[in-house]
Amino acid sequence: MEKRKLGNSGVEVSALGFGCMGLSFPNAPAKEENIKLLRSAFENGITFFDTAQAYGNNEELVGEALEPFRKEVVIATKFGFKDGNFQLGLDSRPESIKAVAEASLKKLRTDYIDLFYQHRLDPKVPIEEVAGAVKELIEEGKVKHFGLSEANAEAIRKAHTVLPVTALQSEYSMFFRDPETEIIPALEESGIGFVPFSPLGKGFLTGTINANTAFEKTDTRSMLPRFSKENREANQALVDLVVSIAKDKNATPAQIALGWLLAQKPFIVPIPGTTKLHRLQENIGGVNISLSDNELNKINSALATIKIVGERYPAQIQQKLGK
Repeated sequence: MEKRKLGNSGVEVSALGFGCMGLSFPNAPAKEENIKLLRSAFENGITFFDTAQAYGNNEELVGEALEPFRKEVVIATKFGFKDGNFQLGLDSRPESIKAVAEASLKKLRTDYIDLFYQHRLDPKVPIEEVAGAVKELIEEGKVKHFGLSEANAEAIRKAHTVLPVTALQSEYSMFFRDPETEIIPALEESGIGFVPFSPLGKGFLTGTINANTAFEKTDTRSMLPRFSKENREANQALVDLVVSIAKDKNATPAQIALGWLLAQKPFIVPIPGTTKLHRLQENIGGVNISLSDNELNKINSALATIKIVGERYPAQIQQKLGK
Protein backbone atom coordinates (compact mmCIF):
# COMPACT_ATOMS: atom_id res chain seq x y z
CA MET A 1 0.00 0.00 0.00
CA GLU A 2 1.02 3.60 -0.64
CA LYS A 3 2.76 5.23 2.33
CA ARG A 4 2.27 8.73 3.69
CA LYS A 5 4.14 10.89 6.18
CA LEU A 6 2.36 12.58 9.06
CA GLY A 7 3.40 16.15 8.31
CA ASN A 8 7.06 17.00 8.84
CA SER A 9 7.52 14.45 11.64
CA GLY A 10 9.04 11.77 9.46
CA VAL A 11 6.52 9.22 10.78
CA GLU A 12 5.64 7.07 7.77
CA VAL A 13 2.43 5.04 7.80
CA SER A 14 0.12 3.32 5.35
CA ALA A 15 -2.11 5.80 3.48
CA LEU A 16 -5.06 4.24 5.27
CA GLY A 17 -5.06 3.39 8.95
CA PHE A 18 -7.40 1.23 11.02
CA GLY A 19 -9.66 2.74 13.69
CA CYS A 20 -10.00 -0.03 16.27
CA MET A 21 -12.66 1.46 18.58
CA GLY A 22 -15.58 -0.44 17.04
CA LEU A 23 -13.99 -3.77 17.89
CA SER A 24 -14.91 -3.11 21.53
CA PHE A 25 -18.51 -2.01 20.91
CA PRO A 26 -21.50 -4.07 22.08
CA ASN A 27 -22.24 -6.84 19.55
CA ALA A 28 -18.67 -6.72 18.21
CA PRO A 29 -17.29 -10.05 16.98
CA ALA A 30 -15.55 -12.42 19.37
CA LYS A 31 -11.97 -11.65 20.39
CA GLU A 32 -10.50 -14.32 18.10
CA GLU A 33 -12.31 -12.85 15.09
CA ASN A 34 -11.11 -9.34 15.96
CA ILE A 35 -7.51 -10.50 16.26
CA LYS A 36 -7.79 -12.24 12.90
CA LEU A 37 -9.22 -9.05 11.35
CA LEU A 38 -6.43 -6.84 12.72
CA ARG A 39 -3.80 -9.25 11.46
CA SER A 40 -5.51 -9.34 8.07
CA ALA A 41 -5.32 -5.54 7.99
CA PHE A 42 -1.56 -5.76 8.49
CA GLU A 43 -1.23 -8.49 5.86
CA ASN A 44 -3.09 -6.20 3.44
CA GLY A 45 -0.62 -3.34 3.98
CA ILE A 46 -2.09 -1.35 6.89
CA THR A 47 0.62 -0.31 9.35
CA PHE A 48 -1.23 2.37 11.38
CA PHE A 49 -3.60 1.33 14.17
CA ASP A 50 -5.63 3.60 16.45
CA THR A 51 -6.91 2.82 19.94
CA ALA A 52 -7.44 4.64 23.27
CA GLN A 53 -7.60 4.22 27.02
CA ALA A 54 -11.32 5.10 26.80
CA TYR A 55 -12.21 2.25 24.41
CA GLY A 56 -12.79 -0.44 27.03
CA ASN A 57 -10.60 -3.50 26.43
CA ASN A 58 -9.42 -2.19 23.06
CA GLU A 59 -5.78 -1.64 23.96
CA GLU A 60 -5.45 -5.23 25.21
CA LEU A 61 -6.98 -6.50 21.98
CA VAL A 62 -4.70 -4.36 19.79
CA GLY A 63 -1.66 -5.31 21.84
CA GLU A 64 -2.29 -9.04 21.48
CA ALA A 65 -3.15 -8.84 17.77
CA LEU A 66 -0.13 -6.75 16.77
CA GLU A 67 2.48 -8.27 19.10
CA PRO A 68 3.96 -10.58 16.42
CA PHE A 69 4.89 -7.62 14.20
CA ARG A 70 5.10 -4.78 16.72
CA LYS A 71 8.22 -3.24 15.15
CA GLU A 72 6.52 -2.99 11.75
CA VAL A 73 3.46 -1.01 12.85
CA VAL A 74 2.65 2.41 14.30
CA ILE A 75 0.27 2.26 17.27
CA ALA A 76 -1.57 5.38 18.43
CA THR A 77 -3.44 5.56 21.72
CA LYS A 78 -4.98 8.36 23.78
CA PHE A 79 -5.28 9.79 27.29
CA GLY A 80 -7.54 12.45 28.70
CA PHE A 81 -10.65 11.03 30.39
CA LYS A 82 -10.85 10.27 34.10
CA ASP A 83 -10.25 6.55 34.57
CA GLY A 84 -10.69 6.15 30.82
CA ASN A 85 -14.41 6.87 31.12
CA PHE A 86 -15.76 9.90 29.25
CA GLN A 87 -18.84 9.85 31.50
CA LEU A 88 -16.56 10.88 34.40
CA GLY A 89 -15.22 13.93 32.58
CA LEU A 90 -11.83 15.15 31.41
CA ASP A 91 -8.52 14.58 33.17
CA SER A 92 -5.25 15.66 31.54
CA ARG A 93 -3.29 16.41 34.70
CA PRO A 94 0.39 15.54 34.15
CA GLU A 95 0.29 12.79 36.79
CA SER A 96 -2.74 11.25 35.09
CA ILE A 97 -1.07 11.37 31.67
CA LYS A 98 1.94 9.50 33.03
CA ALA A 99 -0.24 6.92 34.78
CA VAL A 100 -2.21 6.29 31.58
CA ALA A 101 1.04 5.87 29.63
CA GLU A 102 2.26 3.19 32.04
CA ALA A 103 -1.06 1.34 31.88
CA SER A 104 -1.23 1.58 28.09
CA LEU A 105 2.28 0.20 27.69
CA LYS A 106 1.27 -2.92 29.62
CA LYS A 107 -2.03 -3.36 27.80
CA LEU A 108 -0.38 -2.88 24.39
CA ARG A 109 2.41 -5.33 25.27
CA THR A 110 5.07 -2.84 24.24
CA ASP A 111 7.78 -0.67 25.72
CA TYR A 112 6.91 2.42 23.68
CA ILE A 113 3.83 4.20 22.33
CA ASP A 114 4.36 5.51 18.80
CA LEU A 115 1.78 8.31 18.97
CA PHE A 116 0.17 9.53 22.20
CA TYR A 117 -2.86 11.78 21.68
CA GLN A 118 -4.67 14.01 24.14
CA HIS A 119 -8.20 12.71 23.54
CA ARG A 120 -9.89 16.07 24.18
CA LEU A 121 -8.68 19.45 25.41
CA ASP A 122 -9.02 19.82 29.18
CA PRO A 123 -9.98 23.40 30.09
CA LYS A 124 -8.60 22.88 33.61
CA VAL A 125 -5.10 22.02 32.41
CA PRO A 126 -3.12 24.44 30.19
CA ILE A 127 -2.10 22.79 26.93
CA GLU A 128 1.50 23.78 27.69
CA GLU A 129 1.41 21.53 30.79
CA VAL A 130 -0.03 18.67 28.77
CA ALA A 131 2.69 19.02 26.14
CA GLY A 132 5.30 19.24 28.90
CA ALA A 133 4.16 15.96 30.46
CA VAL A 134 4.27 14.15 27.13
CA LYS A 135 7.69 15.67 26.46
CA GLU A 136 8.97 14.02 29.64
CA LEU A 137 7.55 10.67 28.49
CA ILE A 138 9.34 11.11 25.17
CA GLU A 139 12.60 11.87 26.99
CA GLU A 140 12.11 8.64 28.97
CA GLY A 141 11.64 6.68 25.73
CA LYS A 142 8.09 5.61 26.62
CA VAL A 143 6.45 7.72 23.90
CA LYS A 144 7.75 8.54 20.42
CA HIS A 145 5.37 11.29 19.24
CA PHE A 146 2.71 13.67 20.57
CA GLY A 147 -0.75 14.17 19.08
CA LEU A 148 -3.97 16.06 19.75
CA SER A 149 -7.58 15.10 19.05
CA GLU A 150 -10.41 17.50 18.23
CA ALA A 151 -8.25 20.46 19.29
CA ASN A 152 -8.80 23.98 17.96
CA ALA A 153 -6.21 25.89 15.93
CA GLU A 154 -5.10 28.05 18.88
CA ALA A 155 -4.41 25.02 21.10
CA ILE A 156 -2.56 23.27 18.29
CA ARG A 157 -0.23 26.24 17.84
CA LYS A 158 0.34 26.64 21.60
CA ALA A 159 1.17 22.97 22.09
CA HIS A 160 3.43 22.97 19.05
CA THR A 161 5.65 25.65 20.60
CA VAL A 162 6.35 23.39 23.61
CA LEU A 163 6.57 20.06 21.81
CA PRO A 164 6.17 19.33 18.09
CA VAL A 165 2.70 17.98 17.41
CA THR A 166 2.98 15.05 14.99
CA ALA A 167 -0.71 14.65 14.18
CA LEU A 168 -4.20 15.88 14.88
CA GLN A 169 -7.03 13.40 14.94
CA SER A 170 -10.48 14.89 14.33
CA GLU A 171 -13.66 14.05 12.49
CA TYR A 172 -13.48 14.93 8.80
CA SER A 173 -15.38 13.63 5.79
CA MET A 174 -17.77 14.76 3.10
CA PHE A 175 -20.33 14.58 5.91
CA PHE A 176 -18.41 16.91 8.25
CA ARG A 177 -16.18 19.51 6.61
CA ASP A 178 -15.65 22.01 9.44
CA PRO A 179 -11.85 21.37 9.62
CA GLU A 180 -11.40 22.96 6.21
CA THR A 181 -11.91 26.48 7.57
CA GLU A 182 -9.19 26.83 10.23
CA ILE A 183 -7.80 23.42 11.18
CA ILE A 184 -6.32 22.19 7.91
CA PRO A 185 -4.59 25.54 7.19
CA ALA A 186 -3.10 25.50 10.72
CA LEU A 187 -1.83 21.95 10.25
CA GLU A 188 -0.33 22.75 6.87
CA GLU A 189 1.36 25.86 8.26
CA SER A 190 2.98 23.86 11.10
CA GLY A 191 3.77 20.66 9.22
CA ILE A 192 1.36 18.49 11.24
CA GLY A 193 -0.35 15.37 9.94
CA PHE A 194 -4.13 14.98 9.90
CA VAL A 195 -5.84 11.71 10.88
CA PRO A 196 -9.58 11.90 10.14
CA PHE A 197 -11.82 9.64 12.19
CA SER A 198 -15.29 8.69 10.93
CA PRO A 199 -14.10 9.24 7.33
CA LEU A 200 -17.20 7.39 6.12
CA GLY A 201 -19.53 9.59 8.16
CA LYS A 202 -20.17 6.79 10.68
CA GLY A 203 -21.40 4.66 7.78
CA PHE A 204 -23.63 7.29 6.18
CA LEU A 205 -21.34 7.64 3.16
CA THR A 206 -21.40 3.93 2.38
CA GLY A 207 -24.83 4.28 0.77
CA THR A 208 -26.28 1.59 3.04
CA ILE A 209 -28.20 3.97 5.34
CA ASN A 210 -31.34 5.93 4.51
CA ALA A 211 -34.32 7.49 6.29
CA ASN A 212 -35.94 4.06 6.74
CA THR A 213 -32.91 2.40 8.37
CA ALA A 214 -33.71 1.09 11.85
CA PHE A 215 -30.78 1.25 14.30
CA GLU A 216 -30.57 -1.14 17.22
CA LYS A 217 -30.60 0.47 20.67
CA THR A 218 -26.99 -0.63 21.19
CA ASP A 219 -25.95 1.27 18.03
CA THR A 220 -24.51 4.64 19.14
CA ARG A 221 -25.93 6.27 16.01
CA SER A 222 -29.43 5.81 17.44
CA MET A 223 -28.74 8.70 19.84
CA LEU A 224 -26.85 11.03 17.48
CA PRO A 225 -28.91 14.01 16.26
CA ARG A 226 -27.46 13.78 12.75
CA PHE A 227 -28.85 10.25 12.46
CA SER A 228 -32.43 11.00 13.43
CA LYS A 229 -34.92 9.86 10.79
CA GLU A 230 -35.73 13.41 9.67
CA ASN A 231 -32.07 14.42 9.47
CA ARG A 232 -31.15 11.32 7.50
CA GLU A 233 -33.89 12.22 5.08
CA ALA A 234 -32.64 15.82 4.86
CA ASN A 235 -29.05 14.65 4.28
CA GLN A 236 -29.92 12.06 1.64
CA ALA A 237 -28.75 14.43 -1.13
CA LEU A 238 -25.15 13.86 -0.01
CA VAL A 239 -25.53 10.08 -0.23
CA ASP A 240 -27.11 10.40 -3.67
CA LEU A 241 -24.12 12.46 -4.83
CA VAL A 242 -21.56 9.95 -3.55
CA VAL A 243 -23.49 7.02 -5.05
CA SER A 244 -23.62 8.73 -8.46
CA ILE A 245 -19.86 9.44 -8.41
CA ALA A 246 -19.21 5.82 -7.42
CA LYS A 247 -21.19 4.57 -10.43
CA ASP A 248 -19.19 6.81 -12.75
CA LYS A 249 -15.89 5.58 -11.30
CA ASN A 250 -16.89 1.90 -11.08
CA ALA A 251 -16.26 2.01 -7.34
CA THR A 252 -18.26 1.81 -4.12
CA PRO A 253 -19.52 4.91 -2.27
CA ALA A 254 -17.13 4.16 0.62
CA GLN A 255 -14.17 4.05 -1.75
CA ILE A 256 -15.16 7.41 -3.24
CA ALA A 257 -15.49 8.96 0.23
CA LEU A 258 -12.01 7.73 1.17
CA GLY A 259 -10.50 8.66 -2.19
CA TRP A 260 -11.89 12.18 -1.85
CA LEU A 261 -10.34 12.55 1.61
CA LEU A 262 -6.95 11.28 0.45
CA ALA A 263 -7.03 13.74 -2.45
CA GLN A 264 -7.47 16.76 -0.16
CA LYS A 265 -3.92 16.88 1.25
CA PRO A 266 -0.89 14.56 1.12
CA PHE A 267 -0.59 14.59 4.93
CA ILE A 268 -4.10 13.17 5.48
CA VAL A 269 -4.38 9.56 6.69
CA PRO A 270 -7.99 8.44 7.32
CA ILE A 271 -8.68 5.69 9.88
CA PRO A 272 -11.93 3.93 8.95
CA GLY A 273 -13.01 1.19 11.31
CA THR A 274 -14.88 -2.01 10.57
CA THR A 275 -15.63 -5.39 12.10
CA LYS A 276 -15.89 -7.18 8.74
CA LEU A 277 -13.12 -8.47 6.48
CA HIS A 278 -14.96 -7.65 3.23
CA ARG A 279 -15.46 -4.04 4.42
CA LEU A 280 -11.76 -3.83 5.29
CA GLN A 281 -10.87 -4.94 1.75
CA GLU A 282 -13.38 -2.50 0.29
CA ASN A 283 -11.89 0.36 2.32
CA ILE A 284 -8.37 -0.52 1.20
CA GLY A 285 -9.62 -0.17 -2.39
CA GLY A 286 -10.28 3.51 -1.64
CA VAL A 287 -6.52 4.13 -1.71
CA ASN A 288 -6.55 3.33 -5.43
CA ILE A 289 -9.25 5.86 -6.32
CA SER A 290 -7.79 8.56 -8.53
CA LEU A 291 -9.71 11.84 -8.79
CA SER A 292 -8.52 14.46 -11.27
CA ASP A 293 -8.52 18.16 -10.41
CA ASN A 294 -11.54 18.53 -12.68
CA GLU A 295 -13.40 15.72 -10.91
CA LEU A 296 -12.52 17.13 -7.48
CA ASN A 297 -13.71 20.60 -8.50
CA LYS A 298 -17.02 19.15 -9.68
CA ILE A 299 -17.46 17.16 -6.48
CA ASN A 300 -16.60 20.12 -4.26
CA SER A 301 -18.95 22.39 -6.20
CA ALA A 302 -21.75 19.89 -5.67
CA LEU A 303 -20.87 19.50 -1.97
CA ALA A 304 -21.09 23.28 -1.55
CA THR A 305 -24.76 23.16 -2.53
CA ILE A 306 -25.65 20.55 0.10
CA LYS A 307 -26.39 21.72 3.64
CA ILE A 308 -25.81 19.03 6.26
CA VAL A 309 -28.47 18.98 8.98
CA GLY A 310 -28.04 17.80 12.58
CA GLU A 311 -25.46 18.11 15.37
CA ARG A 312 -22.71 15.50 15.72
CA TYR A 313 -23.48 14.69 19.37
CA PRO A 314 -26.34 15.25 21.84
CA ALA A 315 -25.81 18.32 24.07
CA GLN A 316 -25.02 16.29 27.21
CA ILE A 317 -22.31 14.32 25.42
CA GLN A 318 -20.87 17.46 23.84
CA GLN A 319 -20.45 18.83 27.36
CA LYS A 320 -18.64 15.75 28.64
CA LEU A 321 -16.35 15.74 25.61
CA GLY A 322 -15.36 19.31 26.39
CA LYS A 323 -17.01 20.67 23.24
